Amino acid sequence: MTSLAGRLSAVGLDGQLEAWFASVLRDGFALSLVGRGPSMKEVAAALLRQRLTAAGRSGTDVDDGVQHVLEGFATLPLHPDVVPGLQRLHEAGVRLVPLTNGATALSDQMFEQAGVLPLFERRLSVEDGGPWKPHPAPYAHALAECGVGAAEAMLVAVHPWDLQGAHSAGLRTAWIRRGAGEWPACFDQPDLTASGIDDLATQLTLR
Repeated sequence: MTSLAGRLSAVGLDGQLEAWFASVLRDGFALSLVGRGPSMKEVAAALLRQRLTAAGRSGTDVDDGVQHVLEGFATLPLHPDVVPGLQRLHEAGVRLVPLTNGATALSDQMFEQAGVLPLFERRLSVEDGGPWKPHPAPYAHALAECGVGAAEAMLVAVHPWDLQGAHSAGLRTAWIRRGAGEWPACFDQPDLTASGIDDLATQLTLR
């Protein structure tokens, strides 16, 4: 996500990456909670427009700014540990199935440019139908699609709220700790903690 900071700066929203993306999650969760089903792109665009107009931009300047920032999602680089970690997990026979609150078409672009798209058995999104994670429904849908019980699956994520959702749905969890400080005590502890996907592969293949 940090690579989007430059795009935000280019449209006059310097230093607003964390606040903007946090607002996307907040409002997406809220809309999902009351039964609305907006795409992440719709929420992200609406909140970008709000910030751009608050910064004094208007008309096509706002449209161009929104487009410039959102186009950056398709070119987000993966962390260096992700590719070797996924390759090791795949070679060990682990079934790999991403589950995103965004669009699979977007994540597919990122995975394809990194050369890891063939490693995934399938790719799932809440946009297939249903509320955003951490609602229980997306995790249940993923389990049904994969034909496994909750105890046979593990959600791997950076966000504690996502892991809490999976834990509440009965899945095992693994937290990828990317300089995020300590685990927030308000959430149930994850089953595993790893510094990256490669580290997680080491832990899982040695178990």
